[in-house]
Amino acid sequence: MSPVKSAQRPEDAWATARSPAPGTKDFASRSVPRHLARGALGFGLIIGSVALVPVAGPATLLAAPLALIAFRGCPTCWMVGLAQTISRGRLERRCADGVCTLSTARGAP
Repeated sequence: MSPVKSAQRPEDAWATARSPAPGTKDFASRSVPRHLARGALGFGLIIGSVALVPVAGPATLLAAPLALIAFRGCPTCWMVGLAQTISRGRLERRCADGVCTLSTARGAP
């Protein structure tokens, strides 16, 4: 006999799949200027390490992995974090009758 799983509403499944688990860190920063500074540092490290190869040799490529620390992953992770940082507290997801919508949060400027 196989176990029967309870039916999960579509909005619950969507919210579970899209929201970070409790205790996990998302890609957002505390503020937009701080996030942009991390991006400038990350892109600067990547561009600088590649641009300095003809001048200082391949050892400069060792600076490129430091960009991953600044980005908290990859450049795409940084861009996702930028969107999260900008929208934090301004957008709210509401799900009703199997349909999820994104709207302005109550009390947002």
